[in-house]
Amino acid sequence: MLAYITRRLLLMIPTLFGIMVINFFVVQAAPGGPVEQVIAQIKGKESSATARITGPGSDSGSSGSQQSPGNVGSEQSLYRGARGLDPELIKQLERQFGFDRPAPERFVKMMESYLTFDFGNSFFRDRRVVDLVFDKLPVSISLGLWTTLLVYLISIPLGIRKAVRDGTTFDVWSSAAIIVGYAIPGFLFAILLVVLFAGGSFWSIFPLRGLVSDGWRQMSLPALALNYAWHMALPVIAMVVGGFASLTMLTKNTFIEEINKQYVTTARAKGLSESRVLYGHVFRNAMLLVVAGFPAAFIGILFTGSVLMEVIFSLDGLGLLGFEAAINRDYPIMFGTLYVFTLLGLALGLIGDLMYVAVDPRIDFARREG
Repeated sequence: MLAYITRRLLLMIPTLFGIMVINFFVVQAAPGGPVEQVIAQIKGKESSATARITGPGSDSGSSGSQQSPGNVGSEQSLYRGARGLDPELIKQLERQFGFDRPAPERFVKMMESYLTFDFGNSFFRDRRVVDLVFDKLPVSISLGLWTTLLVYLISIPLGIRKAVRDGTTFDVWSSAAIIVGYAIPGFLFAILLVVLFAGGSFWSIFPLRGLVSDGWRQMSLPALALNYAWHMALPVIAMVVGGFASLTMLTKNTFIEEINKQYVTTARAKGLSESRVLYGHVFRNAMLLVVAGFPAAFIGILFTGSVLMEVIFSLDGLGLLGFEAAINRDYPIMFGTLYVFTLLGLALGLIGDLMYVAVDPRIDFARREG
């Protein structure tokens, strides 16, 4: 097993490197980079100032047709919208954002810094990326952790009960509820909860911003825990409703498949009780797929499923940070968070394999070739 873990850890290096290479050059080729963002802001301010100075009906035709000597050549700029700007200003912006060097050189320097988890400073927030990530991390961990735990605590018992009572009235009605939960998007259910319970149009029972209320430092530990649960109730409920359906059906189908196998019939013929057969034999085999999917489910909920929830419930977490960074082309945040998320995803994939062995010791990855 130690040799297998070592191989997997070594394999993470080229995998991580390949993901970073592809994303880096795809993003570099996309229009609307940070230099273009600043150019657009400058041009917007100039347009507003010109509109205020000239005013409606003023004679500005002659001045608009002239071009100062300092602006000559900026029409040939590689950046969209740079026409009419001083080329020296464009060069200054390139130096500011590190675009005065070739892309391969920028990538090598970035990866050298990332080896020590130095992600640099945000382009537009004037803060270190590491500090921003640590500030937003509690929100995303809260959403991801509690949602994943509740999804598993609900889906596994429900899926087992549906498998045992397959075809009964309980199975039919619970399947109808699952289909409804699966069909309704999580963000739509979140909006419904806001309208009903967060002061939208009916009741104002739950808060709509932050993990805790103002003045939480003066609260006792039990009061702080209740306040935290009060703030997390609606977003977690919305994410659980949107995520438990598929896991419930996966659990049911895997249990039904195992129940119909020959070893279950043999165990029953030996006189074992139904609970002993179900939880002593079937459970261990049926839970392999469910347990193996836990890391992927957690990483998905933590870093992708919470973006809309953070926006709807005004929770300033990693999802919202990454979304704003992509909109603003804040490359240090984009690539820094991508590096962390990819590294965490690869590590959780390895943990998923180790959980296979923990659930069923008969599995031995060390005997696999390659």
